[in-house]
Amino acid sequence: MKEERINSEALDKLAKVIKEYSDLDKEELRKMVDHIPVQVFTKGSVLIEQGKIPKQCYFILEGCARKFSVDENGKEVTSDFFTENQSIVIFSENNTIVSPYEVECLEDSIMIVGDLEEQDNELEKYPEFESIVMKMMQSNMGELQDSFASFIRMSPEERVKHMMSKRPELFSRVPQHQLASYLGITPESLSRIKGRLGQGHLKIVD
Repeated sequence: MKEERINSEALDKLAKVIKEYSDLDKEELRKMVDHIPVQVFTKGSVLIEQGKIPKQCYFILEGCARKFSVDENGKEVTSDFFTENQSIVIFSENNTIVSPYEVECLEDSIMIVGDLEEQDNELEKYPEFESIVMKMMQSNMGELQDSFASFIRMSPEERVKHMMSKRPELFSRVPQHQLASYLGITPESLSRIKGRLGQGHLKIVD
């Protein structure tokens, strides 16, 4: 019963998100949404494994996930975080290239799950969904490219300010060492910068 309640709430949220990218009426929208798979993932679940070919893509309705890579010395380098209404896709030409990244859940999460190998079949069943998916993906990719370009030009302190302005929720949802890795600084430097900015009260989860 709990799963049914969660799925119903999740699908309602998905319908609201899709409505932003579609002119479908309420009845058509609900009919399509009812066929979209929703799954619950526990904190620590690995969605995509580094060194393996990605088989699935995801859209977060609730929760938070981290994208990172592990180098030959065993050091983790965080490259992105995903939260509500963001998609997680590691692009692979013809689904044959292994992922250079790992993606794991930082919180218990509810996500839409798409099978990359069955994607074409699903789009054939719901051709109107193809346009919606493309708009959602393009929106996410545009945000990612803008953020990446900005980060390259910023100083460490400017990166922290940018994060506080654009994604303040991460300070209470992400471990400090992971957020520092994403910002390209040490956890100690992050603490000092927060102090200089008068934001030392922003506690990052351990």
